[in-house]
Amino acid sequence: MQQPMAPQAHAQSPMTPSKSKRLSKTQIFMSVALFAVAILATLMLVVVVMGGGKGLDSAVKKDQYQAVFLNSQDGQVYFGKLEAYNEQYYRLTDIFYVRVEQKIQPEGQAASTQAQQSISLAKLGNELHGPDDEMFIAKDKVLFWENLKESGQVVTAIREYKKNPDAANKAAEQQQSSSTNQGTTTPTTTDTTKK
Repeated sequence: MQQPMAPQAHAQSPMTPSKSKRLSKTQIFMSVALFAVAILATLMLVVVVMGGGKGLDSAVKKDQYQAVFLNSQDGQVYFGKLEAYNEQYYRLTDIFYVRVEQKIQPEGQAASTQAQQSISLAKLGNELHGPDDEMFIAKDKVLFWENLKESGQVVTAIREYKKNPDAANKAAEQQQSSSTNQGTTTPTTTDTTKK
C-alpha cells in the first residue's frame, strides 16, 4: 500500500520576486498613457484659462473705426476707435453716435400724420455734461461690435466732420435752434474741443 505523500510547502526563496510585485508590459504601457493624457489635459486647461491663441480682442482692426452695439434697452450704438483696455473693459476713443431728433408736429395737422425725424451723426463731447472723448465700456455690456469699412456712410460722415468740424457744429446749432423755436427746450451745445 502506498502512503499518501504529504503536501510540500512551496517556500519562496528570498531572492525571487513575487508575481504580485512584477508589472506586465500592458500595465506599464497603460500607466505611461494615463500619465501622458493627464499632462495633455493640464496643458489644455492652462491654454484655455490663460487665453492662448487669438482672442476676439485681436480682431479689432486698429486702422479702422468700429461700431459698438450695447445690449441696453435703447440699443445705443457708438462709433469710434475700439481697443481692449483690460480683461473686463473696452476703451473707445474718437467717439460719434447717431442723434435722432423728432420734429414737433405743428398745430392744425392731422394726428395721423407721422412726425418727421432728423438723423445726424454727433461727436461725443458736445453734450451738456461735457464728457471727454473717451469711454470705458464693460465687455459684458457689449452685444457685438464690427469693424467699419472706409467706404461706409458712417466713416464718410466722420471724415467730413474731421475736415471741417466748425461747419458741422454750425449745422448742429442751426438744427437745435430750429427745434427750440418750434417749442422744444433742447439746450444748444457747441463743440469746444479742437483737434
